[in-house]
Amino acid sequence: MLIVGAKGFAKEVLEVLHQNNETENLVFYDDVNDDAPEYLYGQFKILKNSKEASTYFKMVDNRFTIGIGNPILRKKLAKKFNDLGGEFTSTISPLATIGSFGNAVGEGCNIMTGVVITNDIVIKTGTLINLNCTVGHDSIINEFVELCPGVHVSGNCFIGGFSVLGTNATVLPNINIGKNVVVGAGSVVTKDVPDNCVVIGIPAKIIKNVAPLEF
Repeated sequence: MLIVGAKGFAKEVLEVLHQNNETENLVFYDDVNDDAPEYLYGQFKILKNSKEASTYFKMVDNRFTIGIGNPILRKKLAKKFNDLGGEFTSTISPLATIGSFGNAVGEGCNIMTGVVITNDIVIKTGTLINLNCTVGHDSIINEFVELCPGVHVSGNCFIGGFSVLGTNATVLPNINIGKNVVVGAGSVVTKDVPDNCVVIGIPAKIIKNVAPLEF
């Protein structure tokens, strides 16, 4: 497995792979930070360019996951490493609790320690569900969403693609949140939220609109 990124969240993804006993031939990728060492923790090689990544995919293991949290960057990196020959792969902590009925998890998701997912939930491509989040029944989490630690999404909710729900945010039942939305940390969403905006507070209210995504 190749983890895209070698700092911050990438280290948490490493822990999930360690929990799953999947660290054999594990490498990281960092072509941004000049101070990145040759090996992380003295044992996991850090690849530094696309040629090295492509060779790794051909010769060792074609799977990759993304160890970076920004939804738009995750989308761009997923395309880049797919184009290099990689297979976008989910990493799911064995310490997450996932219901037994009606769930679907797309490719390239990161589901971290302490997450609770009940039943009849769809989690689409590239989504990051961070530490100790909960997602209730009959909810849809669209592509490249980021749920920060401690987010609680109630039943029958829809979270639009590329949205970010800040730490400890809560979404009440039967709520639709649009695409490209930021929900501030600690906010409580009590009514539907349109696309392309930032909401904060208890109850959450729109404080500004943001430019629509161009892809």
